Amino acid sequence: MQRFGTLSFGHYGPLGGGRILTAGDSMLQAIDLAQGMDDLGVDGAYFRVHHFARQQAAPMPLLSAIAARTERIEVGTGVIDMRYENPLYLAEEAAAVDLISGGRLALGVSRGSPETVVRGYETFGYTGSADPRGADLAREHMDLFLRAIDGEGLAERDPASPFSRGATGMQRIEPHSPGLRSRVWWGAGNRDSAEWAGRTGVNLMSSTLLTSADGRPFDILQAEQIDAFRAAWREAGHAGEPRVSVSRSIIPITTAEEHMYFGGRQDGDQIGMIDGMTSTFGKSYAAEPDVLVEQLLQDAAIAAADTLMITIPSQLGVEFNLRIVESFAKYVAPALGWVGTRAGAQA
Repeated sequence: MQRFGTLSFGHYGPLGGGRILTAGDSMLQAIDLAQGMDDLGVDGAYFRVHHFARQQAAPMPLLSAIAARTERIEVGTGVIDMRYENPLYLAEEAAAVDLISGGRLALGVSRGSPETVVRGYETFGYTGSADPRGADLAREHMDLFLRAIDGEGLAERDPASPFSRGATGMQRIEPHSPGLRSRVWWGAGNRDSAEWAGRTGVNLMSSTLLTSADGRPFDILQAEQIDAFRAAWREAGHAGEPRVSVSRSIIPITTAEEHMYFGGRQDGDQIGMIDGMTSTFGKSYAAEPDVLVEQLLQDAAIAAADTLMITIPSQLGVEFNLRIVESFAKYVAPALGWVGTRAGAQA
C-alpha cells in the first residue's frame, strides 16, 4: 500500500435528536476535513457521487474548493455516474479542477451505482439506452470524454468568426490539462469491466462489491479482478504501470467514543442482490489498531492494490473523522507498507 485516503459518502439530512446536517454543512465540513488530512500527510480525499439523493451530486465545486485550500492531497471522486454526464462539459470541468489543483485530480468515473429513482439519467436528457441499467450509455459517454481530454479536435472552427482569426480545422475542448488522462479511474464491480478499463488504459477503482458469488472470500475475488485488469493493461501495450485502489470500511478504535459507536460491529463478507445480480459485499473492520493490522495484512486485495480508500462516517463531524484518519496514519498504515514522507505524517 503506497497511498491511502478517505472515501466519503457525503450523506446529509436528519441526524436524530432533532439535529439536521444540511447540504452546506456537509460540504463545508468536507473542506475542513480535507485541510486537516492534508496537514497530516494523508494522500487523498475522495467522494461518492449520487443523484436524486442527499449526497454529493455535483462534486466539481467541492473538489475545486478543497484544491484551493490544500497543497498536497489528491482530490477525487468514487465515482461519477457517466450515464448522467455531458462528456464535453465534464472534460472542461475536470481539466479546470486538474489545473487548479496542480495535477492532483483523481477522477473516478463509471456506470454508477444503483439509483433511488427509475432511470434517472433519462430525466437529465440522456435517452436511447438499450441496456436496462444504461451501461451502453455510460461507455459511449466515456469514449467521447476520453477523446476530449486527450485533446482531439471535436468541433469545426469557423473562419468567418471574429474570434477565430481565420483559423480552420478542428478545435479541441478548452481548457486542456496535459496528463489528465493518467489521472482518470474506472470504477469496476466485475471482472469484465475491470478488463475493459485495462484495455482502455485508465486506472482501476475496484468497487466495494463484486457481482460474483462463488463461495470464496471477497478479497480473493477482488485480487483476481485486479490481476485481470493488469493483464489486460499489459496485453493492450499501454506504457507504465496503472494505479489500483480498493475501499474498505476501517475504524481504528482508540477512544471510548469510537468504541461506543463501532465496538463489536465487525461484519464478515455478505452475499446479496444488487441490480438483479447476486453479489459479494466486502467486510467491515472495527478494532484496536494492533488487531486491525493483523486482519488487514491478510486481505489479498489490499496487498494487491497501491491505494486504499477508507470509508468514513462523515456525519459524525470533522473532529471525529480526523481522529480516525490520524489513528490509521499513525498506528495502522505504516504496517501495511505506507511510508509517510511528508512532515505531518512523520509527526
